[in-house]
Amino acid sequence: MFAKPTPGFTTAAATGETVVLLIGMRVNRFWAVHQWVPVMLAMFRMLHELGREPERGLRGKVLLTASPRTYYVVQYWESKEKLYRYATAPDAFHHRAWKIANGKLKDGRLRGLVGLWHETYVVPEGSYECVYFDMPPFGLAGATGVLPVESRGRSAKQRLAFRSPEPEPEPEPGPESGE
Repeated sequence: MFAKPTPGFTTAAATGETVVLLIGMRVNRFWAVHQWVPVMLAMFRMLHELGREPERGLRGKVLLTASPRTYYVVQYWESKEKLYRYATAPDAFHHRAWKIANGKLKDGRLRGLVGLWHETYVVPEGSYECVYFDMPPFGLAGATGVLPVESRGRSAKQRLAFRSPEPEPEPEPGPESGE
């Protein structure tokens, strides 16, 4: 929140595929505080859980508001598999929160009071680029780290053409290795 800006032009240190999840809620009836506040608190609790357990795959997040009624989170995930795993994990708070929400939906207690939504984008490497000027780490750079923009190219075309170096193959064990 009070981070110092990184001087000059920077880009995100992201490599490989990037998974972006936009997830949020819309308050349809302000007076139904007893219905939409628990939804908002559940999101904060899930984000806290994911922050304590980085192995689940959440790289970073940005909390946003689109209007006085609509609140959402941009989340950056390591992979779609880790996102799926979290979404379906019986030990995760998400599982319990959806069980409660589905019960309320089934009973008609949420209808028209609070809206829920999400959009998921799986973006292959070479299909995203970013540039920041005099900004603290933010967005994808906040989730993956910051690099000087020159490391990926000065233009959007160059940054979109960037590909991660292929990992070095592991040497085959042979008789000289003692195995």
